[in-house]
Parts: sequence; C-alpha cells; structure tokens
Amino acid sequence: MQMKVGAPIGDWLGRLLSRVGGTVCVLLSFPFIFSPCLGCGAATPEWAALLYYGPFIVIFQFGWAATQISHLSLIPELVTNDHEKVELTALRYAFTVVANITVYGAAWLLLHLQGSSRMGPAQDLSVSDQLGVQDVSVFRNLSLLVVGIGAVFSLLFHLGTRERRRPRVEEPDEHSPLLAPMAAQPLLLWKHWLREPAFYQVGVLYMTTRLIVNLSQTYMAMYLTYSLKLPKRFIATIPLVMYLSGFVSSLLMKPVNKCIGRNLTYFAGLLVILAFAAWVALVDRLGVAVYAAAGLLGTGCATILVTSLSMTADLIGPHTHSGAFVYGAMSFLDKVANGLAVMVIESLHPCPLELCCRACLGFYHWVMVAVTGGVGVAATLSLCSLLIWPIHLQRWDPRTQP
Repeated sequence: MQMKVGAPIGDWLGRLLSRVGGTVCVLLSFPFIFSPCLGCGAATPEWAALLYYGPFIVIFQFGWAATQISHLSLIPELVTNDHEKVELTALRYAFTVVANITVYGAAWLLLHLQGSSRMGPAQDLSVSDQLGVQDVSVFRNLSLLVVGIGAVFSLLFHLGTRERRRPRVEEPDEHSPLLAPMAAQPLLLWKHWLREPAFYQVGVLYMTTRLIVNLSQTYMAMYLTYSLKLPKRFIATIPLVMYLSGFVSSLLMKPVNKCIGRNLTYFAGLLVILAFAAWVALVDRLGVAVYAAAGLLGTGCATILVTSLSMTADLIGPHTHSGAFVYGAMSFLDKVANGLAVMVIESLHPCPLELCCRACLGFYHWVMVAVTGGVGVAATLSLCSLLIWPIHLQRWDPRTQP
C-alpha cells in the first residue's frame, strides 16, 4: 500500500485557499444582504427583490461554508487525543460566542441609540419599541461593523497562525522493509466514507443538533416580538443571555467529557433543551423568567453542538486528509435540512397576507416548542443508535477497493 507523496502539502494548501476565498466571498456579500435593495422602491415587486438578494446570499453561504469547513478540519489535523479535540472544539465555540456577544451588544447599542434619537415628547412608545422599516439603517451599520471587525481578525489569523504540517511519507523502494507500509493508515476516499454506517449515524446526529441550534436562533426573535410581545431591545438581550450561558458551559466541556464521556454529555445537553421546551409549552407568558429560559437554551445548545463536533472529529480520527469532505458533507446535510424545515414552517404560517396577525401569536410559541422539543426527541433517538453501535470505522485497504 502506497501513500501519496505531498498529500499533506496539498491538504494544507487546499485549506488555506478555501479559507482565503471563503473570507473574500463573505466580505463582499454580507453588507449587501443587510442593506436596502439598490434601485428598489415601494412599488418594486417581491420577485425583483428576491433576484437582487439571491446572488448575495448564495455567495455568502458559499464563503461561510468554505471558511467554516476548512477551519473545522484543522482540529483532527492538529491533535489526536480525544480530550484535546473536545478542548479545541470548545475553545473554538467559546470564541464564536465572544463574537456573537459582540454582535448582539452592538445591536443593542445601535437600537438603543436610534430609539433615543427618534423619541420625541409626543411619540408613541409602543411604536418605537417595535421593529419596522425605520430600523433598516441600524442593521446596515451593524453589518458594516461586523464585516470590518471580521476582516481585521481574519487578517491576523492568516498572517499570525502557522499550520503544523505533518512530515511527508516517501514512496517505498527496493530497500524499504516489506512490512513497513502495512503500518501506515489506509487512505480513505470519499466513496469509502459513504460505505461507513458510522458516517450516517454521526451525520444524522449533527443534522438534528444543527436543526435545534439554528432554528431556535432563527425563530427566537419572532417568538419574543410576536408571541411574548416584548420590546425590540429583547431581540439583542435574550440572545446575549443565551450566548453568555453557552460560553460558560463551553468552558466546562473538556472536564465533563472526560468525566462522563461523549454520549452522556450530549444527553445532558438534550435534557436541558427538553426542559426549555417543556417550560415554553406549559407557560404562555414567561415575563422576567424568559431570561432563565434563555439561559437553559443557551447551555443546552452549546453542550450538544460542541459534543457533536467532537464526535465528528472522533469519526475522522487519523484520516485527516479527507476530514474536509466529512465536515463538508455534514454541513451540506444540515443546510438542506434547515432549509427544508424553514420552508415547511413558513408554509404553515397562518398570516399569508401580512407579517403577523392575531393567529401568529400562538404560532411562533409552538414553533419554538417543536424546534427544541420535537427535534430534541429525534436527536435522542439518533444518540441511542450511537449507544447501541458506537462510532467505529472499518480499515479500508485501497488494494481491495475498486
């Protein structure tokens, strides 16, 4: 069995180009997504706006996926110990939380400043507290601020971070020991991954995890605004509480995983999320308790996300040359699932002719219950499959594969 000469260098160069290209795509597209449509007016049809924003969204999603996958594939490349994988994944999530806290803190500040500047002696407070077209400039300025900060840190990462490249493995010759090549790891290609049952087990678990995390974040603003009738500043403060609780829990991931293992850590996170879902389902008006509920959701989401990413790194193991394919496949699966889920939820919206009517008050309430409790049950069933059939890869030998 032969190893490809220069494969580590090719993998390193591919990750570098993917990160740089993805970063450029994000920088060029993100500000346009949160800015008014150029040339659009009050009479502009919705399909024209869709054609305008569609390419920017596609470019952004392509860039975001390329950057995220290449960054995640560094984890199994840099470390081999299971607990170190959890530590790197938790630290990565912790800094993601810091970035999100910065965004929501800036959003709260911009909304607060805008509300203060527009508030007149005779202005209705309820109108000022609701999101509307008057807040377009806030999100435009926020997107420009986010892109600026992200560009600076991305430049620092690419200039100041040296990726450790593994030593090259030379081709065997007539002087090489006959048994030496058998000690090398077999080269797993993408078609080999598709034949591994563990690949689909982890994929389903990661998909359900992302459904819980992404959909709860997507519909949290609508739940706060329309179901709970809270002022628009809660759109910034509640996610801030979620991320703060997630940040604290991410710091505990390594000792918790080391103490009780991956599966029980994931199950503990699911229990917290199911507790949040039960709380939301049983209580119509949370009031101040919404902060405690947000803390539960943030803790549970951070726990299952970090653990599922660590399980993906465990799945890859020493086969880091195809790690980007595994992360890419997982990301593709979760993007498709999230897109279909949003389409289904929006098709059930009870107010087709307006943004929100009286019927949508309970609609977003039960959406939050479904995307946390319902998908949480599906994630529990997926976790049970890993308890019965733990993550294990067959050692594919290229000499025996077509």
